[in-house]
Amino acid sequence: MIGPHTRRVAVLGAGLMGRLMAWRLARAGQTVALYEAGSPQAEGAAARVAAAMLAPLAESAVTELPVVRMGQYALGRWPALLAELREPVFFQREGTLIVWHRQDRPEAQRFEHLLRNTTRHLPELPVPQALDAAGLAGLEPELADRFSQGLYLPDEGQLDNRALLAALLSELQSCGVALHWNSPQEPATLAADASCCVLDCRGIGANPQWTGLRAVRGEVARLHAPGVQLSRPTRLIHPRYPIYIAPKPDQVFVIGATEIESEDFSPVSVRSTLELLSAAYTVHPGFGEARILELSSQCRPTLPDNLPALRQLAPNLLQINGLYRHGFLIAPAIADVACAWLTQGDDTLAQRLGVPLSTVLPA
Repeated sequence: MIGPHTRRVAVLGAGLMGRLMAWRLARAGQTVALYEAGSPQAEGAAARVAAAMLAPLAESAVTELPVVRMGQYALGRWPALLAELREPVFFQREGTLIVWHRQDRPEAQRFEHLLRNTTRHLPELPVPQALDAAGLAGLEPELADRFSQGLYLPDEGQLDNRALLAALLSELQSCGVALHWNSPQEPATLAADASCCVLDCRGIGANPQWTGLRAVRGEVARLHAPGVQLSRPTRLIHPRYPIYIAPKPDQVFVIGATEIESEDFSPVSVRSTLELLSAAYTVHPGFGEARILELSSQCRPTLPDNLPALRQLAPNLLQINGLYRHGFLIAPAIADVACAWLTQGDDTLAQRLGVPLSTVLPA
């Protein structure tokens, strides 16, 4: 798609995928323009309202094997990508901790069964480790008095989503990418110029061009909790109120879990706030004295099968969409697949990882 007659690449959407792709293509020597309907702060991007956990095995309980493969691949790619950024971005691979209250043991057993089934299909994944009270205390001492059992998923990670978005923006500015804020564009209009390669990364904004694309609302709380010491992402299993708690720098914690099939961009509901904060308090009472920094909601772009997809609509127009709740988990895999396809017409990595890549050219 990017050939000898391509004069520039136009990227639509400055969320995670748009920024990542614009940066990668500019670094490869392309002349890139980035168009975003909103501002540089990415307030309309699902990536801004995220915990940015990189947990392929943990996510396997709610997603398909291709996403797990993409996530495991991307987990190994993130350190190299972050090392190329001039601004530091918090990243860790201290694993994921799974805990549950005694009465929810049956739900935990079901969850563990799903994870172990995943490792049978993908033996390259680390095997989940069952923890007793002593093992749990060794990983997270402050949880030892509240839980007697748990699961540890080694090598899983997380990063600081907002620091990454800011660092990518800085790189785009340094690379000479032409940045057009508050400038919504239609991909077909830009693609009418055969010398321009168009990459549509608009997420929900691409709804008119992608039948079946829907919104799944998520809500999170960001807390400052000096009285809580957790060193790794922790997930609470609960039949009604499962949550994740992701510790970020400066004693900030991102807490979330809600998924609502709705294209509702309104503020966080009282019910969701009560559920999130009550569940977090049962994990660690120190959250009772935390300060609420922010309650945020956003809708994530989701395709009918809940899987990501790349689709070529014209010889010079490629769409990327459907990253759902797995944006940070799989973004490097999707970016590598897209770059290989755009620059070389190579779908080897797409086939290896199970990334749907289709061509829908007009007759």
